Amino acid sequence: MGGEGAALELAEVRKSYGVREALRGVTLAVRRGEFVALLGPNGAGKSTLFQLLTGLFNADSGRLAVCGHDIRKDPVSALARLGVVFQQSTLDLDLGVAANLKFHAALHGLGGARAKERVADALARLGLTERAGDPVRELSGGNRRKVELARALVHEPAVLLMDEATVGLDPASRRQLLDEVLALRDRGVAVLWATHLVDEAEAADRVVVLHRGQVLAEGCPAELAAQAGTATLADAFLKLTGGERGD
Repeated sequence: MGGEGAALELAEVRKSYGVREALRGVTLAVRRGEFVALLGPNGAGKSTLFQLLTGLFNADSGRLAVCGHDIRKDPVSALARLGVVFQQSTLDLDLGVAANLKFHAALHGLGGARAKERVADALARLGLTERAGDPVRELSGGNRRKVELARALVHEPAVLLMDEATVGLDPASRRQLLDEVLALRDRGVAVLWATHLVDEAEAADRVVVLHRGQVLAEGCPAELAAQAGTATLADAFLKLTGGERGD
């Protein structure tokens, strides 16, 4: 789906590594203010898709666009509108919390009072104001993820990408991070949340099931269960993917 209101659009995206097809004609879109879960077992192609969306690699064919800006033709405009939290942490552990955010703001051309205001706002929103001067390495895993989310939001992106962002977190921290991201819908942020955990996908407005590089189904959790003839999204996911959990 795409069209009016779509902040993120992919059309027939393909990517191969040698003879292995990692993505086989993936088409999907995320509207402004919509939370879409990209649900698939490990090896489904989720990370490859995120690598293409963040400009780390180019697709073999197909189109990827952020707010109408083609990532291949106009990468600067497209990437400027993206916020990303990767599966692996990319924070500088020896820098303070606020310093990590200020550095990121500077990369997006934000400085001075404007950057200071954005950093303060992001930290306050995620309950990190009192930890602003602490080195990141002193934080718990849950708070480090909060810092990464705050950093991703400093430049006020239109689209937020979350790549298996709850890996290694305890259940309470995982739920808190998910709730923080779900709340971004009220600010019009389009969210693509990649996960292999069905309980996280159940909170989404729409779920896209990705398996072996292909989109198998999409719809709200109840719709997917109905389409698969199952009682729950978990059962539908197992039926669609042949029982591959990936966890």
